Amino acid sequence: MPNPWTGKGNPYTRQEVRERLRATLDQKNAIIAAGAGTGISAKFIEKGGADLIIIYNSGRFRMAGHGSTAGLMAYGDANAVAMEIGEFEVLPVVEEIPVICGVHGSDPRRRIWHHLLKVKEMGFSGINNFPTHSIVDGQFRQVLEETGMGFDKEVEMVRIASKMELFSIVYVAKPEEARQMAEAGADAIIAHVGTTVGGSIGVVEASCTMDDAIERTQQIIEAARAVNPDLFFLTHGGPVNTPEDVRQILDATDAHGFVGASSLERMGVEASLTDLTRRFKALTLPDRQK
Repeated sequence: MPNPWTGKGNPYTRQEVRERLRATLDQKNAIIAAGAGTGISAKFIEKGGADLIIIYNSGRFRMAGHGSTAGLMAYGDANAVAMEIGEFEVLPVVEEIPVICGVHGSDPRRRIWHHLLKVKEMGFSGINNFPTHSIVDGQFRQVLEETGMGFDKEVEMVRIASKMELFSIVYVAKPEEARQMAEAGADAIIAHVGTTVGGSIGVVEASCTMDDAIERTQQIIEAARAVNPDLFFLTHGGPVNTPEDVRQILDATDAHGFVGASSLERMGVEASLTDLTRRFKALTLPDRQK
């Protein structure tokens, strides 16, 4: 049903979001979810036909010209930033498609159930676990886990969101994490294979190959599907950047679609602004001398 107060748009119920995504698949179309760090991005992503818009705190850094990984650092309150972008920029301009709120589930300062109630009250139609500690590894990841700020907090967040009937679309980097999220009641699993390559601030060496991305994506899908075959499966990051890259992943795995943040929002701005400015700068003055 549409918004009961306005007759259209957000918030959608969990079941309504699932039905919308299922309808996309029934039409043999890939599901496309897009990150938006500004209202103008969200407005024109919707015009382009995306199925979901996701609000990340990293979107603010990305659209300020910095790497998306800044969203994982102590450069601001991730949960407050995502709520602010949603309340004042994105939700006021998105007409119809579901808007998902990025939630830093391991934030030890918040009662996560209380924050999720605020997310729901704000009019978001679901949650995403970002910033996510699933993409942190090595000794620092171990420190996070041992000091109560690990991935299990994100899993618990999804479990609570499921009880609240909030749609959840979640990042995982390993098959075991996918299994945990499926058991917690996640609706959609995103295989995160690393920071996106390309553009002015994308990674170069710190990425996996396309073959690795395909293998990891399928392993994640199979682990989650063993728990719940009715999940939606998407891919994100690493060498998967362009529509042609996504085509390769869709052909080689059981993924239903793609989540693009840098690859949609940042790359689109970088290319279009550069090209448009060059066209303006190519203008010359007429020779009016006699």
